Amino acid sequence: MKHLPRASQSPSRAFSLVETLVVALLIGTLIGLVLPALAGVRESGRAVACTSNLRQLGAGWTMYASDFDGRAMPLAYTSSELIGSGDTVYWWGASGSISGVVDHLAGFMSPYLESGLSRASIYECPSQPWGSYQAQGAAQTITSTYGYNGYYLSPETTPGWNALIGHRPWRRLHEIVQPTSLLVFADTLLTGEIPKNNALLDPPQIYRGNGRWRENRAPTTAFRHQKDKAGMGRCAAVRADASVRTHHAMPQWLVDQDNAIGSIGVENDPWYVPDWRDW
Repeated sequence: MKHLPRASQSPSRAFSLVETLVVALLIGTLIGLVLPALAGVRESGRAVACTSNLRQLGAGWTMYASDFDGRAMPLAYTSSELIGSGDTVYWWGASGSISGVVDHLAGFMSPYLESGLSRASIYECPSQPWGSYQAQGAAQTITSTYGYNGYYLSPETTPGWNALIGHRPWRRLHEIVQPTSLLVFADTLLTGEIPKNNALLDPPQIYRGNGRWRENRAPTTAFRHQKDKAGMGRCAAVRADASVRTHHAMPQWLVDQDNAIGSIGVENDPWYVPDWRDW
């Protein structure tokens, strides 16, 4: 019986330990290069979504004014003459301070926006999602991570400050000074051991009465987008002329560098209270 000759075979060669380590090192290096780029792409996407949210809020704010003889939307109703014994009503909804239940439909913006209060709604900045901050209010639920500039636009309806500034004029849109600069809504957060959401856009200088001002030790503007290694990020905001823009933080603007909270600039004009020097 004849045996057929075996085909010539080359012995297989396994990777050596050194070669395996080199390949693993190269893969790790490539992953280290790619991941920051992917993170940057994701954050850029969140920033774009945020500016879209703000654009819609600005449009709703303008429509509200059109329905109310040009008057800017109030920030909140707190007096018993307006709410009786019920919950405080904010621009985003009733707070649940009495009932324990947040009612989005009671909010001043509700008729003008096709969105409720929920995760990933237009009331929530994608870079500050639910769970990344402490919720304010009795209901401890989602409200908004954007702040409204009631300090200038509707002073008598601005909780915490209206006792001192309630005498200032409630603005109509055609009366707004420097509408191309004035912030209406912006990214906000309130500093603390655990930062809190805040629906008020407070200025860097607070009125003390008799034409005097003091530094605001707890400003609310949040520079949470595209933060660099030094914690300097960007704040997104919509202005009274409906334009949306981001502002890059400067170190001297921040009171809380870890959470990138402060103000755009250190004085009130032109972004927050353009006529503050005349008060």
